[in-house]
Amino acid sequence: MRVGVSALGGLVGGLAGATTAVVVTEVIKAILTIVSRQGIVGLIVFPLIGLVIAVVILQGYHRGEALQTLVPDSGRQRTGRRWSLNSMSTRDVIRADLTADVLATAGEEERFPWRLAPIRALAIIATVGLGAPMGTESPAAHLGVSAGVWLGDRGGWWRRLVRPAGVAGGAAGVSALVGIPLVGTAFILELGRRRRVPLSAERVTAALMGGFVGWAMNIAFHLDLIRLNVPKTAPGDLAIALGTALLVGLVAGTITSLTGLAIYWARGWQQHFPIFRLVVGGLGVATATIVLAMIASPSSAIGPGSGAAAWAEVTHTGGFTLLGVAAVRAAATTAAVIAGGCGGVFVPFLAIGDIAGRAFAPTFGVPSDLAGAAGAAGGIAGGYRLPYTAAMLVLGLGGPYAATLTCLATVGVSTMAGMAAALAIDRVASFHLAPRAVKA
Repeated sequence: MRVGVSALGGLVGGLAGATTAVVVTEVIKAILTIVSRQGIVGLIVFPLIGLVIAVVILQGYHRGEALQTLVPDSGRQRTGRRWSLNSMSTRDVIRADLTADVLATAGEEERFPWRLAPIRALAIIATVGLGAPMGTESPAAHLGVSAGVWLGDRGGWWRRLVRPAGVAGGAAGVSALVGIPLVGTAFILELGRRRRVPLSAERVTAALMGGFVGWAMNIAFHLDLIRLNVPKTAPGDLAIALGTALLVGLVAGTITSLTGLAIYWARGWQQHFPIFRLVVGGLGVATATIVLAMIASPSSAIGPGSGAAAWAEVTHTGGFTLLGVAAVRAAATTAAVIAGGCGGVFVPFLAIGDIAGRAFAPTFGVPSDLAGAAGAAGGIAGGYRLPYTAAMLVLGLGGPYAATLTCLATVGVSTMAGMAAALAIDRVASFHLAPRAVKA
């Protein structure tokens, strides 16, 4: 009976969540298409206008009630495993990203602040639609959960559907965006595991239902909401496959993990000096736009990063330039967060990992499309610390069997590299922030 209720809630919440996420994303794409046709002045100015609008909306609504804030440690007993994703420091991009509310209410979806979703949706459209370097997947999860919980919060018998509808709505929003059913399912379940929410039959049923509903909507309406790189060429031999997994995994995992930490700290400024943050972050975004337009292309300077990844796919520039573009894209997303933008970082991490991975392709004889796909998956595993979601992305994309195995190995290396980088920064920060002993 409980599984049946979860399935029903999953169907209802999945439809609501996928529809909401698709509508908002299509609006963002339409606006972004217009912005991308502008000259260099427009590419600099429009993202800044979007950030200003987002800050005004979020700061002005009930004195900042709609602002995204850091999610504190839940206080639950941590495991003693040194390398556990759940036992590491809470300096985590998930706790600072737009998915923070999804994480905070995992397992208790009835607490999700769905009434703030319309206000945040406007800020998301302004930020991402006008070209700021933030993504759409976290908004898809956030708005999907909001829609599901709203439907279940109609009172009476509907209250029984709140949790499964919320879970399914988040999964459906991501799956509708990505076009791979198990990516949305894994995303919402893996977020819940960060709060140690049990994988009950009811929760898994709702997540699966939502993931497949979102995927079905993507297929039915032939949606093209996000750029994904499918590896078409297998590695030449085992040495190339291992080298790709090791090198691409280390670089993509480390860069995105450090970016995630920078975003966490940037979000920590949320309640202080909004105008100062807007000016500093806006200058950072404008500077990054100019630099990217000079060393890459104007299209690589705006939006979540699809333009930059498309440029990296056809360019013949050197590896150091590609790494530079990846680093500047990382700095641009961090600057947008400092400014107060409202969006996600999942898609930017895909692009950063893709570009960084391709930097090794010419030197080590790695097929460029394989290096890009491996780097993109590694960016999610290392930066977002969602290895199972990254693995589902790899399996859903397909491609030659050997290429899939290489990308899966890259996910493992990126996860370890990202955790190692975060642990090293944590220890350095803890050492410098620890109170000094007073000499007698």
